[in-house]
Amino acid sequence: MRMFKLNLSLILILVVCALGVVSVQHEARKLKMALENERKITRNLEVEWGRLQLEQSTLIARRHIENAAIEQLNMEVPSANHVQIISAGKLNDSQWAELEHAEKF
Repeated sequence: MRMFKLNLSLILILVVCALGVVSVQHEARKLKMALENERKITRNLEVEWGRLQLEQSTLIARRHIENAAIEQLNMEVPSANHVQIISAGKLNDSQWAELEHAEKF
């Protein structure tokens, strides 16, 4: 009878330990998935940070060039009626004449 109680106690301890192992493994898998998700978010944020830094440097360079043109060369931004947009397509003779006329001014 005493041996039976000992065996039963050991089996009960074994079952509790097995349940503990399963529970810990499950928790470890959940934490690993959360970690991978956070790493993915980190990679996406790093890509966005790099893009934003590039955009900022581009904007700073444009501003620097514009300020230098205004301060050192006394240039100014033309008004809308002085801006002419030319398409990249082939120009016909009347468009060339108009362009040449505009360059004289």
